[in-house]
Amino acid sequence: MATRPLSHLRVLDFGHYLAGPLVGLMLVDLGAEVIRIDPPGGPRWKDPAFDMLSRGKRSLELDLKSDAGRAAALDLAARSDIVIENFRPGVMERLGLGPSALREANPRIVTLSLPGFASTDPERAPLAAWEAVIAAATGQFTDMGLNRQLMGINPSFTPLGLASAYGAAFGAMSVLFALGARDRNGGEHIEVPLASALFEGLVYNCQQIENYPERYKSPRELELDRRCAAGLPMNLSYADLGDFLDPFYRTYICADGRGFYVVSCSIVTHPRRVLQVLGLGELAATLPDFDAYLDRTDWPDEWSLRNYPVGSRDRGRIAQAMQAAFLTRPSSEWEMLFGAAKAPATAQRSTKEWLADPHALASGLVLEVDDPRHGRMRQLGNLAWLLDDGGALSKQSESPADLADLLAAEPRSSAPVSGTGGWLEGLKVVDLTNVIAGPTIGSTLSRFGAEIVSVQPVTPSVDPWNAVVFGLHAHRGKESILLDLGRSEGREVLARLIARADVVTMNGTDAQRDALGLAPERLAVLNPRAILVQLDAWGGPRRGPKSDHLGYDDLAQAATGVMVRFGGGADTPEEHAHFGTIDALTGYAACVALGAALERRRITGRGGVARAALAGCGAMIQAQFMYDYAGRAAFDEPSGRNVRGWGPFYHCYRASDGWMFFAAPTEREKALAGVPELAELADRSGVDLVEALALRFSTRPVAYWAQHLTGTASSVVPLGSLSLNREAGLQRESQGGIDLTQATYRAIRHDLHAMGRFVDLVAPNAVRPERAAITIPAATPKPGAQTRAVLARLGYSEAEIADLLAAGAAGESWSARYLPE
Repeated sequence: MATRPLSHLRVLDFGHYLAGPLVGLMLVDLGAEVIRIDPPGGPRWKDPAFDMLSRGKRSLELDLKSDAGRAAALDLAARSDIVIENFRPGVMERLGLGPSALREANPRIVTLSLPGFASTDPERAPLAAWEAVIAAATGQFTDMGLNRQLMGINPSFTPLGLASAYGAAFGAMSVLFALGARDRNGGEHIEVPLASALFEGLVYNCQQIENYPERYKSPRELELDRRCAAGLPMNLSYADLGDFLDPFYRTYICADGRGFYVVSCSIVTHPRRVLQVLGLGELAATLPDFDAYLDRTDWPDEWSLRNYPVGSRDRGRIAQAMQAAFLTRPSSEWEMLFGAAKAPATAQRSTKEWLADPHALASGLVLEVDDPRHGRMRQLGNLAWLLDDGGALSKQSESPADLADLLAAEPRSSAPVSGTGGWLEGLKVVDLTNVIAGPTIGSTLSRFGAEIVSVQPVTPSVDPWNAVVFGLHAHRGKESILLDLGRSEGREVLARLIARADVVTMNGTDAQRDALGLAPERLAVLNPRAILVQLDAWGGPRRGPKSDHLGYDDLAQAATGVMVRFGGGADTPEEHAHFGTIDALTGYAACVALGAALERRRITGRGGVARAALAGCGAMIQAQFMYDYAGRAAFDEPSGRNVRGWGPFYHCYRASDGWMFFAAPTEREKALAGVPELAELADRSGVDLVEALALRFSTRPVAYWAQHLTGTASSVVPLGSLSLNREAGLQRESQGGIDLTQATYRAIRHDLHAMGRFVDLVAPNAVRPERAAITIPAATPKPGAQTRAVLARLGYSEAEIADLLAAGAAGESWSARYLPE
């Protein structure tokens, strides 16, 4: 390509710390010109991570508190397309650079604000919203996963920047979608509160289903229920947890002593593949195997190999046989054998090991950049990219910009436009995805007005836990058709759908893509304007030795270092506590790639392939640690089961009436000095200070400490929980008039659901445009509910539809009930 996908765009990046700079990084990696605006003296966050986030950007110092600096910023805005900032609400307005001032300078400007909490939230908006403050208030540290609950560990701290990662992905996609609608809607201001983005990203952890059938509960969930009902303590050890882990969803030890994580449940063929590659084919032949979509009353045995979880009768013997087999080979051999057999699994690695991993480097998931401060530096790679973007891997360090040179460009000029429609109105999407990450793409696009048709197989390949329970959120806002793509008639229906589509989404490897008939050359024949959005586990801008290996969220966690850090070491890895930690984020990152592809198509008229990968997003949630170079400081961030913070000034403490988070990472001792009960502690440090503060904080309620310690750069917030935030922000679908903008946290009770049960889900309110409409996606239909309607729309007659259904090329249902019981 002569030009990059976004090389026609100029971005002003006022971002600091993590979220704003991450948006700028995603855009510059797609070819945009990004100008980082620094205060006099340079950026406030002087850290190797910030140097990494600044790659490819040009830097310019402006004193925004001076008339000259403000005038220069407005002149630059007149010559730019996007402005990014992540100050507290009101800061840009006080500087004279609020959305209205920027739009006066440039009617087509798209501005993005990334505050910690919603600007309409009077209680939280003024807070110094450090990453952990957002996490604590939202509920990220409370009841962190089944392991921690069974061990009685609550709260738990994690240094992962989930809020900034989710917020950055929502922010990057929204500015690109808004740009595509500028001819209809004109300029736009968008707010993405990071707390709202975190709440959406963790939707599967606070989803609530009325009368949830016990068949979908894991052994750990059932043990939690048992202990709660019997009043038993939550006191399991890490070793005890092994008795409650599914054999196809856990870590084993290999001959070299390294952990090897298997996630091969729920997909019909995967458990049998695992047993075959381990040489346990005879064991597989003894295990029950029947339709997982039968109601439990019709099961011929207590569990099925096609359905998670394994039953209690066989769980122990399968795990023992698998552990014995794993001890016969080193992890490196098992990794290649499992990859070749299409059985999802990976060796456990630390973050440092991932940065040196041969596949990560070969594929471009990890990049090597010559940094002027740190020399040859390994960094997280592209988070979203287009397949044929020849410049995707050409990275440079930041460079200074000259103001006079920047102002030499012609101002963007156009008459003001003020439409209010959804950014993606009229966009037609064919969704071929399953489980969580892939379907997240379509459900996210639907809120912006896109029309989504979900195509799933006539005979389900995924059990109802993954396909239906998770699909309650992941397939919202879609029509559903069932097709057998192994039949020529089914492939013909798909070809008709693609011919009329703008976008096709799929989750799978290149080999799986090509087998579906969606290789780039074939797609160009079916529809040269169509954009394929493809995500997988290990794909990158280049091919690597693991590019065709299968994988899921937890495997990306294991491979990139998340599980080793969270568990506290290579001997005690734990999956990060929240379902879909990386899955949802990868779906959002794929939307960013689509936004770039739509921008390129708007200019060139051609489609292509837009990509994202689970492993790339596994690095994204570790962005503040995801770099290495000669002489780097140790990877010593907080890890393990019992950490509650990062030093005394960034820590969970128990007050007299409950847990709170205290954050004063820059004010530090100054924050203590003005509080009588704490002033004498200002000269202490380290562990002693943590213990002394814990003792003092225990004497007063959270509200007292919040009143006395919340300042310009410090905060105290009570530890929230996802469930409490869901309940506090719940509105009923049946009552209508659901508000998406006033609260930081909002959830919807779908009490008219076709399932016959209500389901509570997080509302789509992470992206808040000033002008454009946001649609609340309709509840997920029963699979196959619109098969006849979609076929008729494609021109099939009633007789032809009847023939397709009779031949099994199309279908209308997987089971008698929406959710098998």
